[in-house]
Amino acid sequence: MCTVAISSSPVFSPSPRVSSSIFCKSSPDSLTSSSPSFKFRLQKPPSGLFRASYDDESPSCSSNSPTQLKRKRPTRLNIPIASFTFPVDRSTPETTAEDRWKEVEVEEDDYSVYCKRGKRELMEDRFEAKVNFNAQNKQAFFGVFDGHGGSKAAEYVTENLQKNIQNEVEKRGENEIVEAIKQGYLKTDIEFLKQEQRGGACCVTAVVTAGDLVVSNVGDCRAVVSRGGAAEALTSDQRASRLDEKQRIESLGGYVDSIRGVPRVLGSLAVSRAIGDRSLKQWISAEPETKIFKIIPEFEFMIMASDGLWEKVTNQEAVDLARSLCASSDKSEALSACKKLVELSASRGSVDDTSVMIVQLGRFC
Repeated sequence: MCTVAISSSPVFSPSPRVSSSIFCKSSPDSLTSSSPSFKFRLQKPPSGLFRASYDDESPSCSSNSPTQLKRKRPTRLNIPIASFTFPVDRSTPETTAEDRWKEVEVEEDDYSVYCKRGKRELMEDRFEAKVNFNAQNKQAFFGVFDGHGGSKAAEYVTENLQKNIQNEVEKRGENEIVEAIKQGYLKTDIEFLKQEQRGGACCVTAVVTAGDLVVSNVGDCRAVVSRGGAAEALTSDQRASRLDEKQRIESLGGYVDSIRGVPRVLGSLAVSRAIGDRSLKQWISAEPETKIFKIIPEFEFMIMASDGLWEKVTNQEAVDLARSLCASSDKSEALSACKKLVELSASRGSVDDTSVMIVQLGRFC
């Protein structure tokens, strides 16, 4: 309800039947809209609501009378705009999708995943897993993607990177799988930049084929394997603090500046490689570093995670915690290990989005 009070106006009739206030009442049944704000402009009062009284005017009055003063038109009423605001559902397809990623858990025979949003308003981590990569048994694709500057890049990578790598493998053959993966990453980067979306994504992927484990990464997502209980990093974080990455950036005319103790590319981004990041693309490479490992019985499981885990938990701590649960054949124990790793990171002060995937490598020997 809104009330507009107009005091001492000469155009109101002194009649007690006319109120000096306007009461505007909206009915939920009659006012519906998807807009969060409604505005109504009252141009003029309805007939009969206001009445001007000229009781002193008589029929004998004439404009020809020298003593008759010309009556001025009453001052025009300026009725203010009445604004009505109703609570509405502000959710959009994007925010609805983000809400589904606030906390995600997946249990499968070959892998388990747990993702949890940190203190950000929107979840920026994503993952992908296909256990029949290239339509062959004992072949698989796994990936964890950490977006920055929004989730658009991570979403695009999730939908397209595996497909692009698979197409390149089919074209080149498995003997050129390192080059196929490289071209799959670069193609995904080029296609995402055409979308004119902001942000970027760090990635770690693993392709299982012919008994080999082919691990690639851009940025600071990391893969670690448990070799008989000993943690072994399969990737090296690509950050501006890495000497060879700093030299590469400087050779391209860029620089690395330390902001609050963190080395950053042009004082902006801490990672030196990623998919996306249009404004820094001259220095932020999407070319992955790839290594091939033979899957041996000593390889018990692999942990792939975003930096929300690795900034607070060491490689060996992660393996020790996961191994105490993953020794069981119960896949729910592997999921529990993923959750406990995320909880451990949070208990140590991590406010970042965190995604942890555990892959049972023994199933691919």
